[in-house]
Amino acid sequence: MAPAEDDISIEEKRVYAGTAGRTDAYVATGTGVVRVALSADKVGAFDMVAREPARDVAALPRDGEPDLVGIATADGLRVASVGDDPEFERIAGDAEPAVAVGAHDGAFLVAAADGGIDRVAVGGGDAGPTATSIGSVSGPRAIDGPLVAADDGVHRVTDGGGSAAATDAGETHALTAVGLDDARDVAGAGMPLAATGSGLYWLGNGWMTALEGTAEAVAADGDGHAMAAVDGELLVHASDASEAGAAAWDGETWRLADLPVNEAAVALGYGPGISVAVTAAGTLCVDAGDGWRHQVVGVRDVAGVALAVVE
Repeated sequence: MAPAEDDISIEEKRVYAGTAGRTDAYVATGTGVVRVALSADKVGAFDMVAREPARDVAALPRDGEPDLVGIATADGLRVASVGDDPEFERIAGDAEPAVAVGAHDGAFLVAAADGGIDRVAVGGGDAGPTATSIGSVSGPRAIDGPLVAADDGVHRVTDGGGSAAATDAGETHALTAVGLDDARDVAGAGMPLAATGSGLYWLGNGWMTALEGTAEAVAADGDGHAMAAVDGELLVHASDASEAGAAAWDGETWRLADLPVNEAAVALGYGPGISVAVTAAGTLCVDAGDGWRHQVVGVRDVAGVALAVVE
């Protein structure tokens, strides 16, 4: 069993960020957003950085500027810059309840409770944010990269064509249904993956079954690594198997994860060199390649996790 973070000294927690770099995990919960500082598999300080219930969270990388973190709230999308004291502000559109948020092509994708999907571009300097409607789905649940999970299946955001909506910059984006039903989560980095009420699927010659069962969450890093929560168990994809081709995403390439706690993982995410799983009981587990470590962060009603690079 991996050591609990209680075994890490206070001095280690003070210096770890300066020795291995820092990534912050933002955990969306029914009571607010908890930020947990990570360096490789060491867990540092954690605190509540937003006290408004959050349905989802996403990180938007930016070149030359701090990453942004967006949260889906009952008051719409709220965004903060990554840093020591993030302040979340509502930045665009009407104050309609948001239920999911993701990041794709330099902007946030936001799903409203009524099914509308907006692309929200956050400008730098004096440029204000712009929100553009790109379509709607039935019962949106999750967004990752260009993929949207919804009651009526998986949808993909594409550039131009069809019923595309134009942005102020002249770019166009469209929303296209790409199959399946009862999609609970999606992973849009690398091999497209979808978690549904009937199983976990990967996109080969159409959607192919990877694992049967009730799949609630899935995440991938785009480099062959992936995790999925199926029937209350966490499974990890063998990244070296992807070298054999697309067929290496079938059931034989997934193995049970040896989490250090007997709790169901409900939110999954990747950062530079690390995997993160947050359980329904509020335990954050992190693996940097040498096994899982964990820390109880004292939250319930976990809805999502996103990782943002700080330094």
